Amino acid sequence: MPSFETQVKLSGPVRPSEYARSSGALSITGLAVAVKRSGNADRRFARAVSDGLVAFCWIPFVAIGLLFRSDPERLIWFVSLTLLISFAHQPLTLALVYGDGRNFRLRKRLFTWSPILLVGAVVAAQHVSLTLLAIVAGLWNVEHTLMQRYGIIRIHARKVGEDQGRLEKSMLFAWMGLILVLVAADRGSGRHVERAGMRGKNRRGVEVLLDLQPVAVVLVPIVAAVAIVTTVWWLRRESRRGASGSFPKRVYVASTAALLVTILIDPVAGLLGFVGAHAVEYFVIVHRSVGDKYPNAQIDGGAPIGVALRRLGRTGFFIVYVGIVLGVVSLLNRWGNAALYTVVILTLGGMHVLYDGFIWKRPSPRPGGMLSSPRSMLTGRSVDGSVRDR
Repeated sequence: MPSFETQVKLSGPVRPSEYARSSGALSITGLAVAVKRSGNADRRFARAVSDGLVAFCWIPFVAIGLLFRSDPERLIWFVSLTLLISFAHQPLTLALVYGDGRNFRLRKRLFTWSPILLVGAVVAAQHVSLTLLAIVAGLWNVEHTLMQRYGIIRIHARKVGEDQGRLEKSMLFAWMGLILVLVAADRGSGRHVERAGMRGKNRRGVEVLLDLQPVAVVLVPIVAAVAIVTTVWWLRRESRRGASGSFPKRVYVASTAALLVTILIDPVAGLLGFVGAHAVEYFVIVHRSVGDKYPNAQIDGGAPIGVALRRLGRTGFFIVYVGIVLGVVSLLNRWGNAALYTVVILTLGGMHVLYDGFIWKRPSPRPGGMLSSPRSMLTGRSVDGSVRDR
């Protein structure tokens, strides 16, 4: 009679009890295979559900934005809440860098001097040109958010052996470019700024975009052509891959396209989805990664962030972290002024965007990188299953 393992390969999952009845004895090896396959199936299902929730986490933000579109007070409240959620994810990067000496030593000079330089740059920009500050902050945030979405696409792609991401990156930026020029070319876009109650650098950034309306009208057909060409090229390549391509990647790309379309339909609701989803995705990515990174003090060298994670648990750690962020924001609102608020928000945001470039996008100077587990250093795979850049 064929072994339990052979039956599994030929006919799919087989219950250990069925094999025991047919063979007269329960194979210990067969039972181990059954338990392992069952556990793997459960983990794959849980990951598929999690991937799906991440891919479409922008929908609640858009839905609430659309629900409140006729209620200015509630819409302004929800815009403020979304911006608070967006800000809350940014200092988490600092905890990963300064809470683990191994990470800090990867770019010691950068991590030492960048806070001072960023504070100086923000203060100087406030005195030189608020418009320049708004443009730089806006473009940097758009690029950062798109690169995170691109990173998630590459994670899915590499799990099936795809290692060519230039087209997908070009396509994402072409899509975003088309959205920006279409919004700028629309004479009615200005009313959305008033409806959302935008203030400060966010308002000025949008106003600068709208001031480019004559230029945007000329750029629309050019950017649209680039977007169409890259999209058709990507679709043809995916069709050639057939079933061997990554289904989760395709779902995430389609979800990204749908999100960007909502910005055209309703810019306020669409931008709420764009900004809110970015923060949620970041929390999920870090939550997945830190478990394997900080299993015990022997592995992480007693890093403060590892100690906190083990004592509080991952969920408890994030609850405490969010509480600290909310406390800082409350203090700024009560005792700070507009200038201080801008310096703190933009400096922390700048550090987050800059440091993320070394955590997620660029090759580490030594194997492992910031968020690779000890196991991944041996296997060449990061904790999310993606092959690291080399």
